Amino acid sequence: MVRLTAELIEQSAQYTNPVRDRELDMRGYRIPVIENLGATLDQFDTIDFSDNDIRKLDGFPLLRRLKSLLFNNNRIVRIGEKLEESLPNIETLILTNNGLQELGDLDNLGSLKTLLHLSLLRNPVTAKKLYRLYVIHKCPQLRVLDFQRIKLKERELAAKTFKGKKGQQLVSDIGKRSKTFVPGEKLPEKRPAAASVPTGPSREEIESIKRAIASAKTLEEVERLNQMLKTGQVPGKENVPAKKSRGDVEEEEEMDT
Repeated sequence: MVRLTAELIEQSAQYTNPVRDRELDMRGYRIPVIENLGATLDQFDTIDFSDNDIRKLDGFPLLRRLKSLLFNNNRIVRIGEKLEESLPNIETLILTNNGLQELGDLDNLGSLKTLLHLSLLRNPVTAKKLYRLYVIHKCPQLRVLDFQRIKLKERELAAKTFKGKKGQQLVSDIGKRSKTFVPGEKLPEKRPAAASVPTGPSREEIESIKRAIASAKTLEEVERLNQMLKTGQVPGKENVPAKKSRGDVEEEEEMDT
């Protein structure tokens, strides 16, 4: 893998693309993490990160000029929070062929109020029930989803589906987030293990059994004490009956009468 360094950015291809946007080509370096993009000096309309190993969509500095991001063929499973603060004018986001799993994983896209074109083709999330309506509901400003223009009927159906308390409950039910771990994220804090409850005889009780064996006078007594040591019984406790509850005593008294 290759780190996204200022030197790599300076060495990468930079050109004017067919739609007359200034584009930075970062394809195919196996970059794992977005970083150091301040080195672009916000001079690009489009950055192409296709064919890398990026797992989380975050790490952007403030890039006012940037309008298009291409992430075809990465490993993205997370979308960062507050992307609108770094990408205030983003219009196109291509996430084709990544690893986004759950509808709730897409929620942070809703903060990108300027986003008009979005592709999530070949992500597992596209197979989820109500996927398209959910995205339209979360990103009402979108015009094109998965290279298909969003129709008025779809907008109306999305509004109806997620309207009112029942709609909010439906959003809550289907908008779950995946638990996929992303390297670099904090691990959930481990709960302290419950205190273990000691079982079997204590050290003092074992010593008591050994002393009893040492002072035994017959072979049978020695054998009996050895068996007690193996099973964890303590001399003087092995035949002590359990304390009866008041209910048990009353029941026995009734049976005797």
